[in-house]
Amino acid sequence: MNPEDNQTNGSGNNAQNHSDPVLDFTKGNNSTVMGVLAYIGPLVLIPFLVEKKDEFVKFHTKQGLVLFGIEIVIMVVSRMMFLWMLSPLLNLAALVLSVIGIINVVQKQKKELPLVGSLANSIKI
Repeated sequence: MNPEDNQTNGSGNNAQNHSDPVLDFTKGNNSTVMGVLAYIGPLVLIPFLVEKKDEFVKFHTKQGLVLFGIEIVIMVVSRMMFLWMLSPLLNLAALVLSVIGIINVVQKQKKELPLVGSLANSIKI
C-alpha cells in the first residue's frame, strides 16, 4: 500500500491536520512568527512595521506594544530607591504575560491578556 493512499483515505497519519509554524513561515504564512515576535520585548517593532493588514498579527502586536511599554515602566520605576525590591516580581509578571501571549499565538487564539488586553483595545494601528 502506498503511504500517499493513507493520507487521502483518512486512515493515515493526521500530521497534515496540525499547523507547523516553521512550515507555515517557509510557505509565506508568517502570521505565527510575527505574532510570537510581538511578545519579545523590542522585537514587537518588527510586526508593527511589517504586518499592517493581518488582523491576527495586529491584535497580538497591540498587546505586545502595551506589554513592552509596561516593561519599560517597570525598568524606570525599579531604578527608584524605594521600589527596587518589587522589580523582580514585576519582571516575572511581565514574563508570564509574554509566555501566555506566545502560547495564544501558537494556538491561533485571539485571547486578551489580563490587564494588558483592555489597554491594547484602545490602541489604533
